[in-house]
Amino acid sequence: MQLVVARIGRAHGIKGEVTVEVRTDEPELRLGPGAVLATDPAARGPLTIETGRVHSGRLLLRFAGVGDRTGAEALRNTLLIAEVDPEELPEDEDEFYDHQLMDLDVVTKDGTEVGRITEISHLPSQDLFIVERPDGSEVMIPFVESIVTEIDLEEQRAVIDPPPGLIDDRAEIASGRDAEIASGRDAESAPEDGSAAVRDARSEGDA
Repeated sequence: MQLVVARIGRAHGIKGEVTVEVRTDEPELRLGPGAVLATDPAARGPLTIETGRVHSGRLLLRFAGVGDRTGAEALRNTLLIAEVDPEELPEDEDEFYDHQLMDLDVVTKDGTEVGRITEISHLPSQDLFIVERPDGSEVMIPFVESIVTEIDLEEQRAVIDPPPGLIDDRAEIASGRDAEIASGRDAESAPEDGSAAVRDARSEGDA
């Protein structure tokens, strides 16, 4: 099975090094010297990693046959792809490969269906599940322990405990007066002056 393990960024220096956006939890295994990786676009590869080092928090790689900045820039935005045994599991039991998580059903702790994982987005701060809902819309679920409480590969599901507003697009009503309006009391006479104090819980979930 082929898995995307990194995306090449801009050139670094003049000797062929490139910055790399890592998309694997095991960079020392997948992106170590000597690793041979397929590419997307395929015409740019395969690429053999010659050296690797961390600089200012970013992984820098140099590939065999790429010795100058021009060659490095030509690889920009190339995806690096590793061949992985589909039966292989990460060493840490709390880590998962993307292919293990794809197509998992997402449900809340009380069993309410949310949707199906269609994509894993790897951001610098955290990973996100892109979940397709039954109506075709999408919702982003931060892959953090406080929200994703269980991954059950046997049952093919991810259990979440979302904060208010994360999956229902509703902000919490913090004003007592507007809480009465929301419950239907005094709804017709309430002024629409925009003074309600609301807290967008989605932004907290994404923090």
